Amino acid sequence: TAKALRIINAGIALCVTGETGCGKEHLSQQLRSLSRWKKGKFVAINCAALPENLIESELFGYVPGAFTGASQKGYTGKFREADGGVLFLDEIGDMPLALQTRLLRVLQEKKVTPLGGNTVYPVEFALVCATHQDLALRVQQGLFREDLCYRIQEFHLRIPPLRQWPHIDRFILRLWHELGGVARQIALTHE
Repeated sequence: TAKALRIINAGIALCVTGETGCGKEHLSQQLRSLSRWKKGKFVAINCAALPENLIESELFGYVPGAFTGASQKGYTGKFREADGGVLFLDEIGDMPLALQTRLLRVLQEKKVTPLGGNTVYPVEFALVCATHQDLALRVQQGLFREDLCYRIQEFHLRIPPLRQWPHIDRFILRLWHELGGVARQIALTHE
């Protein structure tokens, strides 16, 4: 994690890959808490779980009355919420192609324009993306933009599945301690 922390502090985009459940988001939250971005928010978005028609308004925000059903107060959007912190894009490999172009523009220009608005807002955040997909294969299949792949994978970190960790017992005990198991006097058997 020391190298990944240096990457985050340098403002270089980090792409974390690994099987579902291997700890991609946990690692990303830990990196934020240790980084120069720790005073900002950790804003997580599951790109696979958002309905395609809502992703744009969720990421970019919108001005009051931008569309039917929009809040009369408007919405800041995840990009602006993450300003000064870490934007964590989970399941980035499942992001629709149409939105990938807009994401690429934000990452290049570091500016956001809410839906229905004309005001441009500068944003500065550390970008951490995560996926279980093989992004190179998705690019070959025409399902992921090659230029976006390069932009979000300035540094790539693969987390092996837990079953391949050499000292999984130590890791489990450390997590158990962090989660308060010992303080509540709940013990784990070796098995």
